[in-house]
Amino acid sequence: MRTRSGRGAVRGSAPDRAADTGEEYPVAEATLDGRWLVRGKDGRLTAYARSGRGLLRWTETRPGGPHWSAPELVVVPDLTHVAIVQGADTYVHFLGRRARPANAGAVDIVHAIQYQTARPVTEWRSLGNPHREPEKGVRFGTPAAAVSATGRVHVLARNAGGGLMLRREDAKGGWEPWTDLQGSGVRDGFTTVAHASGRVEVLAANEQFAMWWRQDEADGSFVRRPNIPLRVTPGTASALETAPDRATYFWSDEDSGRLVAHRPGGWVIPLGGASTSDRVAALRTVLDGYDCTVLAHRDLEGQVHFAVCGTENEGAGLWWSPTGERSLGAPALALDGFGRVVLAVLGPDGALRVARQAQGPGLSLDPAMRV
Repeated sequence: MRTRSGRGAVRGSAPDRAADTGEEYPVAEATLDGRWLVRGKDGRLTAYARSGRGLLRWTETRPGGPHWSAPELVVVPDLTHVAIVQGADTYVHFLGRRARPANAGAVDIVHAIQYQTARPVTEWRSLGNPHREPEKGVRFGTPAAAVSATGRVHVLARNAGGGLMLRREDAKGGWEPWTDLQGSGVRDGFTTVAHASGRVEVLAANEQFAMWWRQDEADGSFVRRPNIPLRVTPGTASALETAPDRATYFWSDEDSGRLVAHRPGGWVIPLGGASTSDRVAALRTVLDGYDCTVLAHRDLEGQVHFAVCGTENEGAGLWWSPTGERSLGAPALALDGFGRVVLAVLGPDGALRVARQAQGPGLSLDPAMRV
């Protein structure tokens, strides 16, 4: 949809550099919600994290690394939550929940875009809040998003009554009104997936079961599907397209705390491993000529583990390997400019640490490098 290059700095959005200001950078405090390690059109990776003042980002100096830029700060006040999503056009979208103490704690959803690697982030624009009553508006939830194949951004959030709300771009780049997709008892931390066909689907959960919405056609209306009688630990679910128009969901079971995989209409597949309340990182790639899924998660002690299995063949078994890294939040997976698997974590000291796929058959990682 969008064709702007993003070459010009947008008011209030250019990153600050410590060398320019003489100030120390704030320490990264948490990862963003979603795939916070992304690859741009030029093949370079960028990692994002949150600080008390806004966003921090690190960018490879050339495709495949190993060197990265110093962290850059994008100042964004009053954000309580930030989600990140990348479209097929490689534009990176940020969705924030903003609560402004100076305005009686008023809450709205804000949106910004980074069009090119290492270029400025656009101005943050408000998408509003569907509630007119202030007492309901402050209970509006945290956003999640998906970008369809045509570049249309779909933003979803829980409303004050526990239903799921949608606001998305129209075909001309404007924004449609908030739409109520219904649902009951929706909890924050749901997940979305945009298929290569252009269809988007959403998995959300309440205390008893999971709810599932799909589009029957690209950029069409969302249709509620039958509930899935499985319990999902809030904030742990992630989705990966593992066949045309079919997603595999990975999450931590709320009853057992163990990791599982599920494709709607099929069986739940135990994956072993106990997880925190962070999302499972999932990546699809080819290893030794085979279509494989790579998974990574943070355990109860903060240690990061990864595993590999044949895509949609989790039932054959997988083995979690410790990476030796600890993380403040969910790990991230991506492919670098040479097609190698890259694992990123945010260390306990707030520093970015990156491990790349080692040479040789199968998948092993070289020792992590502190950026």
